[in-house]
Amino acid sequence: MADSEPKGPSRLPVVVNKATPYTFDLGLLLASDPNPLLLTSPENLNDDLAATARDGAQALLNQLLSTCPITNTPNGVLLSLPGIETRLPREKPLPPPKAQTTWEKFAAKKGIKSKSAEAKKKMVYDDATGEWVPKWGYKGINKKADEAWIVEVDEKKERERKEGAQVQGDGRRERKEKVRRNERLQRANERKQKKNHGGRG
Repeated sequence: MADSEPKGPSRLPVVVNKATPYTFDLGLLLASDPNPLLLTSPENLNDDLAATARDGAQALLNQLLSTCPITNTPNGVLLSLPGIETRLPREKPLPPPKAQTTWEKFAAKKGIKSKSAEAKKKMVYDDATGEWVPKWGYKGINKKADEAWIVEVDEKKERERKEGAQVQGDGRRERKEKVRRNERLQRANERKQKKNHGGRG
């Protein structure tokens, strides 16, 4: 009875022995076979090529499983590949160097450095002067009201104005009061945070 059962396909060997060992670049999943291609006959060309490719794939798997770290993750088993060793050539040639614009040539000649993206964020365009000026700080646009020689009269401000205070100083006083108000709010927030953290402890 046992002899009459059909036999399944024979298992191919897991260990691959070659006269000259393979070389590997595991980062690229590459196995290089330096041995000459052995062909049994022209009729069996496809079978011979398939057998050679199978041996190469088996040797690559053996190398991966024996040298690369393997970890269990929630998504399954993870095999970490090493860095790539083989430097592949570029698909396209390097682009030619970009020609300098007229402004770039002038800036290089005069030693003018372009502003960084962060520095540009701190600037604002002043329509009155036609120049880019800082939003705050030295010569900041937030101080523009300090230098105004003509000021619109605000009846509410006039009623609240302290004796001897001039209209021309309103902008500076408002700016300083705004800074003090922000500082008070910041200190109040810090005290509130400390109180909340202390309550949790």
